[in-house]
Amino acid sequence: MKTVLPPSCPMDALLRVITGPWTIYILWVLSEHGPQRFGAIKRLVPGISTRILTERLRMLEHAGVVWREQAMTIPPAVTYGLTGRGAELRGVLDTLGAIARRWEDEGAFAKTSPAAE
Repeated sequence: MKTVLPPSCPMDALLRVITGPWTIYILWVLSEHGPQRFGAIKRLVPGISTRILTERLRMLEHAGVVWREQAMTIPPAVTYGLTGRGAELRGVLDTLGAIARRWEDEGAFAKTSPAAE
C-alpha cells in the first residue's frame, strides 16, 4: 500500500522556519539594527542563551534567511545580517510589531490571568 502525503502548504513551511523559540526576536533585531556581531545580537535579545542563539542563527542561515560572515581575526569576528529572503520579512515584522504595541497598550498582555478576575 502506497502512503499518500497531504499536499504541502508553503505558509506552514515558512512559519516553521520563523516561529521557533526566539526566532522572531532575532529577525526583528537584525531588521531594526542591521547586520550585527554575535555578541551584539546576544545583548539585544536579553535572556537568550548562547546555545539557543547559535542554534537559531544556524537554522536561519540554513534556510537562507540570514547570512554569516566570519573574519579571520583572533578571536573570530562573526557577523550576521538578513539576506534578501530575510529582508522580505521586514514588512511582516513591522506589521506584527505595530499590532503587538497596540495590543500591549490595550492591556492584552497583562500579567493577571482571566481566572484571577
